[in-house]
Amino acid sequence: MLPPAPAPDRVRFLMHRRFAHRGLHSGQAPLENSMAAFRAAIAAGDGIECDVRLSADGVVYIFHDADMERLTGVSGAFTEQVSGRLGQLDLVGGNGPVPRLAALLEAAGPDTPVLIELKIDRGQPVAPLCAAVAQLLVEHHEAHAAVMSFHPGVSRWFAKHAPDIVRGLVMTENGDGAISSNIMRHLAMRHAKPDFLAYDIRDLPSRFATKARKQGFPVLSWTVRTPEQWQTVARYVDAPIYEVPGTGGDV
Repeated sequence: MLPPAPAPDRVRFLMHRRFAHRGLHSGQAPLENSMAAFRAAIAAGDGIECDVRLSADGVVYIFHDADMERLTGVSGAFTEQVSGRLGQLDLVGGNGPVPRLAALLEAAGPDTPVLIELKIDRGQPVAPLCAAVAQLLVEHHEAHAAVMSFHPGVSRWFAKHAPDIVRGLVMTENGDGAISSNIMRHLAMRHAKPDFLAYDIRDLPSRFATKARKQGFPVLSWTVRTPEQWQTVARYVDAPIYEVPGTGGDV
């Protein structure tokens, strides 16, 4: 059995929208998860998906990788960086500084929905990042934002400590439709108590996702890049998280 589905009004702002994956970016300019990519998504009228991590001194930054090299050209783990150091670093290609989540929430305002994926590395506790994100969402209460993560403990933390914040569980089946794996997905869902699922587009159609959707859980899907995937969106998805805009099946 799945946990109770959310009230429809709670998740309505997620439905029938398009979310630009790490902002609206193309190659190096603008770069993924840069303020330029987020401004481009806002100008296009789309929602935004982003990734967040916690600096060593407890500030929430928008950054995907566990390592700094690919996106800044500087070596080292992100978790070792302090905000003073991050404030002096530019993203590669002249794409400006590593953004803070607070800056994106301010730019998005009440009109642009934001999906915030919390990146939790293996063995890392979920509470510090969850608490820091929750505090920012309280401070930016006008924002239409939702949190999500591959780690079921993130959604569970928000269900317990910040239940007013909409929360999601990111899932990928990796082509594994075995009964044992399906049981694990059900257990993860019951543990996480999410309001929505963010599902790997490569796994759709999925019996698990279809069941959840029928029971009232919105299904968002990542990362949509091809015309065929946009057709999948039209049939099985409530909102796409895309990198390549669609031309025939988008919502």
